[in-house]
Amino acid sequence: MDFSKVKLIATDLDGTLLNNKGEVSSRFFNLFKQLKKQNIHFVAASGRQFQSITAKLNPIKEDISIIAENGGVIQFNGKVNSLLKLSSEDVLMAVNTLRSIKNCYIVLCGKEYAYIETDNEKFISKFSEYYNAYYIVDDLTKVENDDFLKIAVYHFKSSENYILPHISNITNKLKVTVSGKNWLDISHINANKGYALNKLQKKLGITEEETMVFGDYNNDIEMLQLAHFSYAMKNAHDNVKEVARYETLSNNNEGVEQILDLLLKQY
Repeated sequence: MDFSKVKLIATDLDGTLLNNKGEVSSRFFNLFKQLKKQNIHFVAASGRQFQSITAKLNPIKEDISIIAENGGVIQFNGKVNSLLKLSSEDVLMAVNTLRSIKNCYIVLCGKEYAYIETDNEKFISKFSEYYNAYYIVDDLTKVENDDFLKIAVYHFKSSENYILPHISNITNKLKVTVSGKNWLDISHINANKGYALNKLQKKLGITEEETMVFGDYNNDIEMLQLAHFSYAMKNAHDNVKEVARYETLSNNNEGVEQILDLLLKQY
């Protein structure tokens, strides 16, 4: 396969670049140095909080672009900007609906902090893997002085089976995405990773034929559709495999690194 035209590489984190222990491999950081020498722009695109992404990619955080909160926040050339935001009315409607669902945990995702209204230790232990900067508050609908980018919802069994069927009143007004086995995301109707990636492509003057994307879950689909070199991980959701042109090894077997290695061997 001819990778010589690739100028931009975007990858999801959880289930894609990160292994199941939430780790980035040393092999990836070595490959990134070579990508930088070839002037290939790298983008980390995740449903995670911006601060969580920079913690995972701390050695290279100043040298890359970052798409956080499924397209709610973008870092380019060292500047961090909010994109499509939720209104206070959106937040009120979504939170009130979600509160009626048994055993689901709500995260109000702001640009500066994430906010939760539970002190359940089991959930907080899981949640804090994805959100480094957060507050526990009495009432999510009363939080002010932040840009609200997304509402993430967690269920210990399945977000698709136990949350999605109960929020039909939201789906025609806001974007609802099952973003993982346990997570579901609610955002502005036009917000997604692809929306943000397209902005980067236009800023850099890079085409779909010059773009490579890796993903594993439904919140990666719009982003994969913007790349000729679109890769589903071996562990990806079936919806992702249907959209992607190619497949690589699983996240635990360094599937991203395998393709980057093949790419760099052509230089």
